[in-house]
Amino acid sequence: MSKILIRGAKVLGGEAQDVLIDGEVIAEVGTGLSAEGAEVIEATGKILLPGLVDLHTHLREPGREDSETVLTGTRAAASGGYTAVFAMANTHPVADTAGVVEQVYRLGKEAGYCDVQPIGAVTVGLEGKKLAELGAMHDSAAGVTVFSDDGKCVDDAVIMRRALEYVKAFGGVVAQHAQEPRLTEGAQMNEGVVSAELGLGGWPAVAEESIIARDVLLAEHVGSRVHICHLSTAGSVEIVRWAKSRGIDVTAEVTPHHLLLTDEMVRTYNPVYKVNPPLRTERDVTALREALADGTIDIVATDHAPHPHEDKDCEWAAAAMGMVGLETALSVVQQTMVETGLLDWVGVADRMSVKPAQIGRATGHGRPVSAGEPANLTLVDPAYRGPVDPADFASRSRNTPYEGRELPGRVTHTFLRGRATLVDGKLA
Repeated sequence: MSKILIRGAKVLGGEAQDVLIDGEVIAEVGTGLSAEGAEVIEATGKILLPGLVDLHTHLREPGREDSETVLTGTRAAASGGYTAVFAMANTHPVADTAGVVEQVYRLGKEAGYCDVQPIGAVTVGLEGKKLAELGAMHDSAAGVTVFSDDGKCVDDAVIMRRALEYVKAFGGVVAQHAQEPRLTEGAQMNEGVVSAELGLGGWPAVAEESIIARDVLLAEHVGSRVHICHLSTAGSVEIVRWAKSRGIDVTAEVTPHHLLLTDEMVRTYNPVYKVNPPLRTERDVTALREALADGTIDIVATDHAPHPHEDKDCEWAAAAMGMVGLETALSVVQQTMVETGLLDWVGVADRMSVKPAQIGRATGHGRPVSAGEPANLTLVDPAYRGPVDPADFASRSRNTPYEGRELPGRVTHTFLRGRATLVDGKLA
């Protein structure tokens, strides 16, 4: 492995420093560094962050390679500054056995653009009736630590309790898609003023909040870890805040689109804005931003949900739910959190790298930018401004809600254990 000298970057937004990469590790951090034969990257004005970690990605393989593959998804991840992603279990077949999670893990190794950590299903076939092979998936080559039926809620309290008890034995975590199914039958968007005016079936906030309240109490009873996927309402924030004040071991994530967009976008009837959980109100968006800033919400996770053109270019009711997010996440966080003064770049590194790595036990990721640490790094040009063009995406799918919208910031370089996966904004 060759040496790389990143010169003059603002490490976590602080003072300009030089960072020398030697092989797979950071050899030295300081000023006025030099290294014979090193490749030099001039980084004046740019921000150097630890490589981003996404705890919630849908890579679709196996089974829906028309939407995404592990290769195309990890290329999209590298383009967005990610060095590790956690791949959700709602594949075909479902990732509910050691064999399937090991297949996804190996595909990630072969792709090489970022580390892929499979998430195991909580229940067989995501059907919510019988626990999947949690222990076997943990003991497999994939070393699964996070389990989720995301896309579906583990709505049976007994099954959820048993899952929490089971993963406690090896320090795992259950990541819940909080959606009471009986309260959301036929739901098309957030239940509120806009849904009433448009005549679309409403997805009420209480459908999310009631499951979160139940699950934090179950986690407290069992003494286990629970993680709340894509938290989206002001009420959910209050429940998580209360649970943390009681010492309950709960963590939560928010998506970039729930930090920026509201249900007012649905007035366009453009299915690109159809997502689960749905876009909420301005009040919810404000609460989510404040909760991410004060640490009630621990992390940003993309919920990158690629869909082929035909699944989105149709009438609203027939359209699939979900948005791609890996390649725009950092820009949205810069706009909603950094440029509003709610977070500095240290906070961004914490919410998008350090904490997700800790929650998912992603060894070697989310580490300090200092000598001796793995060289998993992301270099960002915060001064960049430009419109989002889905034609430039590395993802196989183009279902972004930001097409044509001007967003700040651009990832210029990504390094996975010292090897450049993105150079000057182009995949290596």
